[in-house]
Amino acid sequence: MPVPGSEGIAVHLRHSARARRMSLRVGRADGRVTLTLPAGMSERQASAFVRDQAGWVRRAVAAVPARRIVRVGGTVPLLGRDVPIVAGGGRAARYLGETIAVVDDAQAGPRVRALLQTLARTHLAAAVDRYAETAGRSPAKLTLRDTRSRWGSCSSRGDLMFSWRLVMAPPEVLDYVAAHEVAHLLHMDHSPRFWAAVERLVPDYATHRAWLRTDGATLHAVDFSKE
Repeated sequence: MPVPGSEGIAVHLRHSARARRMSLRVGRADGRVTLTLPAGMSERQASAFVRDQAGWVRRAVAAVPARRIVRVGGTVPLLGRDVPIVAGGGRAARYLGETIAVVDDAQAGPRVRALLQTLARTHLAAAVDRYAETAGRSPAKLTLRDTRSRWGSCSSRGDLMFSWRLVMAPPEVLDYVAAHEVAHLLHMDHSPRFWAAVERLVPDYATHRAWLRTDGATLHAVDFSKE
């Protein structure tokens, strides 16, 4: 379904029996526009809704960061700075301190991704251990995923999950997310007590939380696909 007055922008319809109202979503990573429709809602009603929301859709799509392809000769964000990617030997990508070396072939992107996932586990595990010791609680286990809707989570069992893409953010932002999830080991909610616990662990957490809101989408725009 086209968006009136917005050449090149299409809305993909998604029917949901659980939806109670129409809702528009613009993907932070790819700019894909999705309209969720409740059962029984007609495409005519959907078209009218999209027409009314056309201005919002255009602004939201324009705000999506441009896709950033990871390849030799380019750069990739790592701990808040752009690290050059250079041609190198070996089966795996290597972080050399100032550069990342990787074989210059179609697998360069996936190899760099594997390296960043390894670095993410190292940095997140260290941050979690540090804050868990301060909080006096220990997580059950730590897992990494490539999540789109959240940067981290804590289960009722005390399992912590993080987006490995946090390793591309400034280190203090990664630390904040680690502290946020450790604080959930104390309070499984977002009550004032929870935020007080976060503040004890990271006094300036609001700055890093704001960075994720304004710049977090740039991490999802980094594309490690094969070329």
